[in-house]
Amino acid sequence: MAVDDKHISYRIYLVACAIFLMAIGIAVKLTNIQWVEGEYYRELAKERTVRNFVIPANKGNIYSADGSLLATSIPKYIIRFDALTPKKEAFEQNVNALADSLATVLGKSAGFYQNELRKARANNNRYYLVARDLSYTDYMKIKSFPLFELGAYKGGIIIEQKTVREHPIGKIAERTIGYERKYQVGHSDGKGIEWAYRDYLNGKDGKILKQKIAKGQWKPIRDLNEVDPQDGYDVISTIDVYIQDIAHHALLKQLEDYQADHGCVVVMESHTGQVKAISNLGRASDGTYYETTNYAVAESHEPGSTFKLVDLMTILEDKVADTSTVYDTKGGEIRYSGKAVRDSHKGGYGKISLGRGFELSSNTVLVQAVYDNYKNNPSKFVNRVNSYGLNKRLNMDFKGEGRPFIPQPTDKNWSNISLPWMAFGYGVSVTPMQTLAYYNAVANNGVMVKPQFVSEIKEWNRTIKKMEPEVINPKICSRETLLKVRAVLKNVVKRGTGSKLYSKDFSMAGKTGTAQVNYGKRDGSGLYYASSFVGYFPADHPKYSCIVVVHKPNTSNNNYYGADVAGPVFKRIAQKIFTEVPSTNEIKKLDRKIPKQEKNYNEYYAKLQKNQQLIPNVKGMPGMDAIALLENLGMKVRTSGMGKVKKQSLQAGQNIIKNTTITLELL
Repeated sequence: MAVDDKHISYRIYLVACAIFLMAIGIAVKLTNIQWVEGEYYRELAKERTVRNFVIPANKGNIYSADGSLLATSIPKYIIRFDALTPKKEAFEQNVNALADSLATVLGKSAGFYQNELRKARANNNRYYLVARDLSYTDYMKIKSFPLFELGAYKGGIIIEQKTVREHPIGKIAERTIGYERKYQVGHSDGKGIEWAYRDYLNGKDGKILKQKIAKGQWKPIRDLNEVDPQDGYDVISTIDVYIQDIAHHALLKQLEDYQADHGCVVVMESHTGQVKAISNLGRASDGTYYETTNYAVAESHEPGSTFKLVDLMTILEDKVADTSTVYDTKGGEIRYSGKAVRDSHKGGYGKISLGRGFELSSNTVLVQAVYDNYKNNPSKFVNRVNSYGLNKRLNMDFKGEGRPFIPQPTDKNWSNISLPWMAFGYGVSVTPMQTLAYYNAVANNGVMVKPQFVSEIKEWNRTIKKMEPEVINPKICSRETLLKVRAVLKNVVKRGTGSKLYSKDFSMAGKTGTAQVNYGKRDGSGLYYASSFVGYFPADHPKYSCIVVVHKPNTSNNNYYGADVAGPVFKRIAQKIFTEVPSTNEIKKLDRKIPKQEKNYNEYYAKLQKNQQLIPNVKGMPGMDAIALLENLGMKVRTSGMGKVKKQSLQAGQNIIKNTTITLELL
């Protein structure tokens, strides 16, 4: 009996010791939690009950030069349905009416939606997709439908909102406007203006502190934000919607007519370098064309005969020959190291001057002029080419600019044919934009400016930053050389390879180019032509420069030359910019008076005198121009929005009463 009591005592002591040790452990743990890990657990508790939420900043808009909205952010809504949330009675009472209502907005039959909603409830689907990418108007309608109007906890409606970037006037210059894609925190990429100017467009997100309450809901702790969001600035691009539309459709028509693979066109203001239009179209498998790659900026390729301007300018600058120097075309073929250089005109042109050889794009003339004068010192020629900046990128703001290639005599791949091949645009590589910048320098009195896609950063009507023209090379050549090359470029259109484009009423200057691509393959597979035309207009007082490049035109009719494929696009753009009428073979002089217009103007002026002054029709005008016009007429102007005038509160033709207020709605 004593032994049993002793064993019981041991057990009691053992249990007591265990309890004592547990108490010590608990005390140590509590002390550790309170004093050692206390800060961590306090922060964890606070994080689970109090949290900073991000307030997204509104992204800025992108506008065209004339005030049209090119890119903007708008909210889109996704509606889902938690089929288990509504009570059975509420579901059965409202499901038919809900299906009927959804049919009126979403387009499918009421029977379809009734079947889908019942199936979702039977399958315990708590996340059934009702509709996505809804506008705010449709979202508000659906939110008020039977059952859904009961809210998330009784009606089962789940609302998700996202902000998407829209292009209100379509996909013009889509690759130039670009995009920004965000994959996860800290990771994103993009293209074009959206990506290059994202620091201005995106603004800065704000923060608001919220506390968790019942049913997983969060409410703000205080009225003021922790950090207020800063909306993004607006970016004013240099794109002119009118010129862009002309360029896009002129290029598209030619690509379709020639069933070409892809092409690009760029129109640039000569003095400033502002890009007024840029279109890059590639052919899809179904034969349609759409903006795929920014070929004008990214695609570096052999330019062919458009590179001959570099030859001529270099020869004239070094004074090793003149435009009057005569060369023998030698039957249209000469050879260097066993490789033939041929003229497109079979049999050649006989003996002609260097200037005439340029106008006719004679390979034999230009190659002889370069080779004969620089064969003993090719570095002299190449260094001059480098001085034009053609061996370097333009360093535009855009991501993905193509790398130019100008072979150097110090390169290990330099050979006996490198110099003569350069002379007619082979063995070198430049992008269309780089070629255009060089030709634009000729139009701009020798000043090479950097192509510019953005003119201004604005916060509403306040200018944050104005982009001034950026000079790359203040003087690419002497005045004497400049006058000579401009004369021959004008003659290319007047009596050379571009003579099909000539009009006595409208002057243009430029150079045709036709390059073979993928010619290096022995079996000839993949060989095709790239047709181009680059120049400026008007020829005597240039305002715009332009380049057109068309890759892989259909050669079944043997009509793949630059003057035939790319040249008409150039001409159509030049015509429409300055005449604002459909392209015709004959263009009326810009300063010629048109009797009908003169008569209409005189009648309108007489009416103004008789009836005092009348309110003009300003619809479609840029807002700033409309304001200036109306204020000059003695009216007070109120506006809403930005861009062009969509509506005016007072009708055109009414008598103007001084100090009357007119309201303009801009869009």
